[in-house]
Amino acid sequence: MRTEQEMFDLILNFARNDERIRVVWMNGSRANPNIIRDKYQDFDIVYAVTEMESFLANDIWLDVFGDRIIMQKPDAMELIPPEKWKSFAYLMLFEDGNRIDLTLVPLEHFQTSLESDRMRALLMDKDGIVPTLPPSTDEDYWLQKPSCKLFDDCCNEFWWVSTYVAKALVRGQIPYANAHLDIIRRELMRMLSWQAGLAFGFSFNIGKDYKYLQKYISKEDWKQLMRTWQMDSSEHIWLSLFEACDLFLKVSPEVAAKLSCSFSQHDHSVMPYLKQIRSVG
Repeated sequence: MRTEQEMFDLILNFARNDERIRVVWMNGSRANPNIIRDKYQDFDIVYAVTEMESFLANDIWLDVFGDRIIMQKPDAMELIPPEKWKSFAYLMLFEDGNRIDLTLVPLEHFQTSLESDRMRALLMDKDGIVPTLPPSTDEDYWLQKPSCKLFDDCCNEFWWVSTYVAKALVRGQIPYANAHLDIIRRELMRMLSWQAGLAFGFSFNIGKDYKYLQKYISKEDWKQLMRTWQMDSSEHIWLSLFEACDLFLKVSPEVAAKLSCSFSQHDHSVMPYLKQIRSVG
């Protein structure tokens, strides 16, 4: 596997030798000073270019970065709507395990793109056109303290959608049940993240899809959360559903008290309903 330095040399030497590329910066986790580095982190690179057409004409120029296992071009896909600023991204996984997410941005839009995310590191500025940037920070991604309305909405969504899981299970609709179990698990993780924020302060990044959540909750709660991923049969989904309900019941009153929010105990009516649905079938 090529080293981090080898990858940066490759990325920057290509940019240095191509007159179309005027500014280069990096965003993503490698630009986050609070993230522990590992060899599987992507290289999230942006090239600000004088024109896009010659790059988009074919993909041969990308071969300089290495032999690819697979590439995705989200901005050329019907499956994924294109992003703003008329940028174009190449997501490339190479045979040695490295990954580069390379985005081309028209030079006239580079400042808007650069300023849209404060978690970035300037790597090259051929013309000295980039203003002085403050240090990279992940503050834009910090956990946000919820309002009481948002807290109540989370509770309502959790308990409301739990009824969909139960009805789907008695109907034998496993994919539908799992889809809605995913929704209530998301609300459960949201609640757990608020518990973490109240314990440690709302000045940290919980990560996309709560990927750093384990660092901030107890081992017991983490184990119980993991038990909500039993999804391969009706019986296991029932178990996952009630594990999620039990954990939500444990955490949500504590969060409500610390937020000084009133607590609507949706569970008083929903839990008996879920149990009745399961027993009657």
